[in-house]
Amino acid sequence: MDPTRPIDALNSARNKKVIIELKNGRQYVGTLKAFDIHINCVLENAEERVDGEVKRKVGSIFIRGDTITILTTE
Repeated sequence: MDPTRPIDALNSARNKKVIIELKNGRQYVGTLKAFDIHINCVLENAEERVDGEVKRKVGSIFIRGDTITILTTE
């Protein structure tokens, strides 16, 4: 299915590895498990990256949608 709405793109990324970039420049890489209409996201097996370098493994993490600038599949 070709996603035509943002929610369709998120649905197609569910259970896939994604990269989420935040307004503060940090990135989180992990498996997208859940999201809502506010683009709040839950990642599993997540890692925090700063300047492309893994800073820590965080496991499961909830990310507020209003802090996200970019969400892409890896």
